[in-house]
Amino acid sequence: MSRLVRYHRGMTGLLEEALRRVNGLPPDEQDAIAAQIIETLDDEDAWDRSFRENPHLLRSLGREALDEHRRGETRALDELLG
Repeated sequence: MSRLVRYHRGMTGLLEEALRRVNGLPPDEQDAIAAQIIETLDDEDAWDRSFRENPHLLRSLGREALDEHRRGETRALDELLG
């Protein structure tokens, strides 16, 4: 008998489906996926904190990217992926 697990009222259906599928994996694979999710969330938190503590950082990075583009040092994303 399958059991519906409801993790959080604000969770999207897609995330619920992903967690249901992960639930069926062996423990070592569940831990590997959990570690990836936690690492991604921690990275996002670190960027958010960085920009909050130094609001000029994002502006500086944007200027640097535009300068690189103007000097012809960038490539289109389609070109890199295709």
